[in-house]
Amino acid sequence: MNTPDVPATHLRKVRSFVRRPGRATAAQRRALTELLPRFGVAQTAGRLDLAALFGRDAPRVLDIGFGDGDATATAAANYSALDYLGVEVHEPGVGHLLLLLEKAALSNVRVIVHDAAEVLPELLPDASFAAVNLFFPDPWPKKRHHKRRLVQPPFVAELARVLAVGGLLHIATDWDDYVRHTREVMEQSPRFAADTSPGLAAEPLGFRPPTKFERRGRRLGHEVTDLYYRLA
Repeated sequence: MNTPDVPATHLRKVRSFVRRPGRATAAQRRALTELLPRFGVAQTAGRLDLAALFGRDAPRVLDIGFGDGDATATAAANYSALDYLGVEVHEPGVGHLLLLLEKAALSNVRVIVHDAAEVLPELLPDASFAAVNLFFPDPWPKKRHHKRRLVQPPFVAELARVLAVGGLLHIATDWDDYVRHTREVMEQSPRFAADTSPGLAAEPLGFRPPTKFERRGRRLGHEVTDLYYRLA
């Protein structure tokens, strides 16, 4: 079955994130100036050549909204045979990740500082990722803001386009209503099926280190749910 074409404009009717205030440290500002040219993606138009970007052709993971980058760097350090493309708009978090990449001498991570809803249709080629991670997206808990949630049918169609057949979509959240919302949206997709296989969390593509958002949610008494889907 062919993936339906989704015009890029359909993904930008509403903003799915808020640029929350946060002052970058001096080290993070230095990283954004000195390290982003090394690990960042400067291309703003046309589909990326991912093999050229990483300098090899390896299984790739798309990490959408990586926050402070701790989980991304941990995964990349543990699985050097995989390449990770992180997408994030929060510059202090990007700076933090860049510092981690420099400290650990990691070469299998690249970073795009831009809105994922625009990155997917504009920059990412078809069937180019073995997995997509969406960990703790903004839950937009108020009912009137639910339309801003990133997991929506047009966005899911774009995920189906960039994943290879058999690829894994891994969504984690600590909001029960977002779990319900995600399941309802995913059930509408003809391309994805829920994967409840035991042991997925221990596999390289299903690995999810704890994140700052997860720890905060658990302190507030939230239950964390991991949802896995396979692309047919």
